[in-house]
Amino acid sequence: METADWSKNKDYMSIVTAGSSAELRRSRIACQSILLEQLNLIPTQEWMYRVNLMHDRVAQTAVQICEAQMKEAGYGSPPCAYSFIVFGSAGRQEATLWSDQDNGLIIEGDSDESKTRYFEPFGNMLSDLLSEVGYEKCEGKVMCSEPLWRKTLPEWEQQLQDWRMQLAWEPIRYLLISSDMRHISGSDELSRRWRESFHAGVTSNERLSTAILRNTVRHKATLNLLGQVLTERFGDHAGGFDIKYGVYIPLVNYVRHLSLQHGIWETSTLQRLEALQLLGETRLMEGIREAFLTGLRMRVNTPYVSQDGLLASSDYVAGSVLKNKQQLSELRDSLLIVRRMHRTLQRQLRSAERRQL
Repeated sequence: METADWSKNKDYMSIVTAGSSAELRRSRIACQSILLEQLNLIPTQEWMYRVNLMHDRVAQTAVQICEAQMKEAGYGSPPCAYSFIVFGSAGRQEATLWSDQDNGLIIEGDSDESKTRYFEPFGNMLSDLLSEVGYEKCEGKVMCSEPLWRKTLPEWEQQLQDWRMQLAWEPIRYLLISSDMRHISGSDELSRRWRESFHAGVTSNERLSTAILRNTVRHKATLNLLGQVLTERFGDHAGGFDIKYGVYIPLVNYVRHLSLQHGIWETSTLQRLEALQLLGETRLMEGIREAFLTGLRMRVNTPYVSQDGLLASSDYVAGSVLKNKQQLSELRDSLLIVRRMHRTLQRQLRSAERRQL
């Protein structure tokens, strides 16, 4: 099935027409089953597009159901425009079939009692609804049920400014989470103005760029001195390899860092890479793209368990897979790119810190 036809799939269409969390959950599971059948039969990039299209439509329908439930509960209609947004892998359109929630709300205008009365229960109800549909709640509490991620636009603008000013690890972490924001439902205009505010405060800010680099440079050791892949020695994943934090996340972080430096608004890692190449940033780019696609492919093929039709995975490549010489060679090539990239970041950080002494 071609990309243009995927949205016409009957299981996909049942997501759009679902009228309750139970119907939406069943539709998601049905669509997910089709996607599992397609895994490794179509290019990884196309498969990820279809998976994330499903997630987007589930979220959009969940918002509509939540509004209807708020009316039934006596809260009425939304008192103003709002935007439902996502962060993390969902923001980058790289969510797996087992990704959890990373989302927020942007609310129009200044804060007042009527907006608090509506959007506080709305945020809680929407997060609960998504949980019922199969999206686990975020351990880091990056959800629209949390006041930190549910704000009016002026409050968001102040929050973003505060994070930019503080330069400490935690606020910079929140800022990096925010950099992957993507609009899902509601007011496009609010999301656009949010992005304008975000990027206006990031560009041409050397001290902030250094703080972002400091957060980005942290890296899990994955190769020994001989260039051999370091697998887990103990525990449930002994003999396996952490593909998420060994390959995928370091590449996401590196490309994000370069994109912020160049004022690129795209959130998808592959789109960011394309934009960087158009701007003449070619160093390591082709190798990074291949390594990233390898990381994506290995990540979506990690062992998973199914419970009531919903999936969960540890993001560890099984030790048996690493016994395959081709798979091991592709992983090692990707890790060599990650190591080169990490050393480049370390040099940049040392240089930046010397300039700011």
